[in-house]
Amino acid sequence: MSDIFTVHDLNLWYGPTQALHHVDMDIPEQSITALIGPSGCGKSTFLKTLDRMNDLVPGVRIEGTVEYDGKKILVDAGASPLFAGNMEKLGLDMADVDYAVLSHAHFDHANGMPRFFQGNSKAKFYVQQSAQEDCYAKWLCFRRYIGMPRRVLEDYRDRIVRVSGKYELMPGAYLLSHTTPGLAAIGKRERMYCRTPQGWRPDDFAHEQSLVLETDKGLVIVNSCSHGGAVNIIREVREAFPGQPVYGIIGGFHLYNKKPAEVRAVARALRDTGVSYVCTGHCTKERACGILEQELGDKLHRLRCGLVMTF
Repeated sequence: MSDIFTVHDLNLWYGPTQALHHVDMDIPEQSITALIGPSGCGKSTFLKTLDRMNDLVPGVRIEGTVEYDGKKILVDAGASPLFAGNMEKLGLDMADVDYAVLSHAHFDHANGMPRFFQGNSKAKFYVQQSAQEDCYAKWLCFRRYIGMPRRVLEDYRDRIVRVSGKYELMPGAYLLSHTTPGLAAIGKRERMYCRTPQGWRPDDFAHEQSLVLETDKGLVIVNSCSHGGAVNIIREVREAFPGQPVYGIIGGFHLYNKKPAEVRAVARALRDTGVSYVCTGHCTKERACGILEQELGDKLHRLRCGLVMTF
């Protein structure tokens, strides 16, 4: 029997008063679990943490992790096997990952895939239908391969699942491909191309996908580089999930090479989408993050190794 809840090192404060202290507990599914103890020991507080009711209480601070249904999704495998060491330092076991998702077919997100397959024997790796080993940076006669590891799609074909459109990964988690027309213009501007039997063509980022999570606060989008444009992606998600609010977007926005005026325009467009939570880093870079902070205020959060987000 598997666990429906896994609680690790859970601590909770009401203002300065700590109500829960380092709680560790596994709650099995399809069974009855009883919490017994004297008045004031934290039974109700613990239950309200499981069903997210404490999220609505002013002044509450929570540390630790509560996993529901025990499913773990890995998004990307980094530029090298270094991600495996980061997982170990964070106390995460690669073998426990249930689903792996490739945000797009570039080396800095895919080079660690062979290491993942070595450390995990069960999870499938989900990629877009059009993902190939054909991505290049190209300018005049200069060209540099920036794609996924050579032969990874062939060597691990039994572990790779190709998807397209709106794909349900598991209940509450979806993969979504681009629907915005004309994205090849972005590829041409960024000097990113795909090498095909017919010759070079600007990358239209058909190999890019978003992970969309349904949370109590609304939809949360994870897209590692947002090559198709963060504002475009938010619009795509709204069209694919009509009537469901988009709470936040997490990922890089590929603004490292943009002029300040261009970054500010993106920041204002993000603000106009009405999303409440924007967490970025990676290809956004420091200068652009500063401009985003000026426009978005406390809606803007910075990605960092070890960051824990709860929704």
